[in-house]
Amino acid sequence: MSTENQIEEQVAPVESAAEELVFEKKKMKSNASIANDKFDWDAFESDSAEGYSKEEDEKLYGNTLSKVIENEVVDGTVVAITKREVLVNIGYKSEGVISVNEFRYNPELAVGDVVEVFVENAEDKKGQLILSHKKARSFRSWDRVNEAFEKDEIVKGYIKCRTKGGMIVDVFGIEAFLPGSQIDVKPIRDYDIFVNKTMEFKIVKINNEYRNVVVSHKALIEAELEAQKADIIAKLQKGQISEGIVKNITSYGVFVDLGGVDGLIHITDLSWGRINHPEEVVKLDDKINVVILDFDDSKKRIALGLKQLTPHPWDALNPDLKIGDTVKGKVVVIADYGAFIEIQPGVEGLIHVSEMSWSSHLRSAQDFLKVGDEVEAQILTLDREERKMSLGIKQLKEDPWASILEKYPVGSRHAAIVRNFTNFGVFVELEEGVDGLVHISDLSWTKKVKHPSEFTAIGEKLEVVVLEIDQENRRLSLGHKQLEENPWDVYEGIFKVGSIHEGTITNINEKGATVVLEYGVEGFAPAKTLVKEDNTTAKVEEKIDFKVIEFNKGSKKIILSHSRIADDKKREAEAKEYKERNAEADSMQKAVKKIKANIEKTTLGDISSLAALKDEMEKSAKN
Repeated sequence: MSTENQIEEQVAPVESAAEELVFEKKKMKSNASIANDKFDWDAFESDSAEGYSKEEDEKLYGNTLSKVIENEVVDGTVVAITKREVLVNIGYKSEGVISVNEFRYNPELAVGDVVEVFVENAEDKKGQLILSHKKARSFRSWDRVNEAFEKDEIVKGYIKCRTKGGMIVDVFGIEAFLPGSQIDVKPIRDYDIFVNKTMEFKIVKINNEYRNVVVSHKALIEAELEAQKADIIAKLQKGQISEGIVKNITSYGVFVDLGGVDGLIHITDLSWGRINHPEEVVKLDDKINVVILDFDDSKKRIALGLKQLTPHPWDALNPDLKIGDTVKGKVVVIADYGAFIEIQPGVEGLIHVSEMSWSSHLRSAQDFLKVGDEVEAQILTLDREERKMSLGIKQLKEDPWASILEKYPVGSRHAAIVRNFTNFGVFVELEEGVDGLVHISDLSWTKKVKHPSEFTAIGEKLEVVVLEIDQENRRLSLGHKQLEENPWDVYEGIFKVGSIHEGTITNINEKGATVVLEYGVEGFAPAKTLVKEDNTTAKVEEKIDFKVIEFNKGSKKIILSHSRIADDKKREAEAKEYKERNAEADSMQKAVKKIKANIEKTTLGDISSLAALKDEMEKSAKN
């Protein structure tokens, strides 16, 4: 639109008003002529009426106009409203024009309303009075906000736009913050529907330092609802059926608006059957009937129920159903300790993990079933008053221990699966429900096993022999080493006491060393026996000779010594030398005796020569 058109739109209401004024003037003139024919209208119109002149008329007219001071706030009256402008009369010779956007916060603005305006310019180049309503509001806004806050007044505000966590509201020209939680008493899912709306608010917080203002619409609603709540709460009774609207849905339940007061339906009170989330039963804004189950003394917390509107499924359970009967159902919940089976909606039974298999070793219910499985089970216990039922599925299979003696006789060999370890042995499974124990001492004839994990692993196959059966206590004693003959019967002849064998030291501690001999047989050498001939001590991985100093077949123990070999050699050498010395001495004694015998037969002249020979022989014997 051109500037000329804009001016025409602004002036049109004024011209219309002027035309009406001329019409009224003519009418008054006509009436006056009737009332007083002697009045000289010609003189009046020619400015020659007695007591009046044009100068006086202009002066009188000027006195009727307000004196306008620029940059001040004054009150004005709305005289016209168009799609784009608002025409305001402040008593000046011309009306001021204000953009309609400055009145967005007040959609109810009408002709005749008094508004405050700020005089920007009394007369621009075109002779137009320039006014601003927005600046007038801002000029006084902070004082008005503080006054409204102190007096707890209700104010009107225009919602301009959304922002993080809420909305921006124009209140007296100030941008105030409206938190999302303060828009309404019920959760708001679509904030955009409030943009460009004018609503009433209560100022709840002012920060004068940062000039921040927080407003609330919820506070007004809550005040109105308090009276309604008091009336509703006073009428609440346990067991009462009320109508409400689903206000909010959480993972743990549903909040229902009972007409100004909220109640909670816990997820367990929504349906007799199991549900994963309340949304499976109700939707937001659904209108439903609920039962008042309970409330606290102040009646601020109200517990509601939905499933209580229908009979309990246990009451409709087949009266002929009894212990021992077989039922079918679906797994609805599973835990380590067992699974809950839904026989019919709202009627469940528990299958404990111990009732899923004849096996006695520790397992989890997830090893047998999963949610959604259709199963057939036998009723083990049934309590209609407590509404409890326990079930079992292993009872529908034959107990393997009933024929254990025929299937696994003593001495029979079988392949088993390693299921669990203990410090004293290995638990293995021969078949589902048949477990046995291989004691750690029955794992190997030769190897000293400190823990079963050194010998085998969980899940591996292990060949076993049945050693003993306790059918009453459901126990099997098994062995692995018994698959072979006892090699210690053979070792007894190989590793005789005193025999020497090459061995490798595999481990050393403060007491001694573990030594591996031929055939993988282990022996033990005390620490003091590891000293070698050069006075050094043997080390791990060193391969040296050892002498067997003790062999015990019953305890499968071989005691070895390395130093004993050198000690025995030394003793043997000393014994041999001692023996040789004794033999030489005996030989000399025999020679002396023989000479003495011959001396007695010799002449006196030979005695001196014999004496010299004797001395020489004695010297030789001493050396």
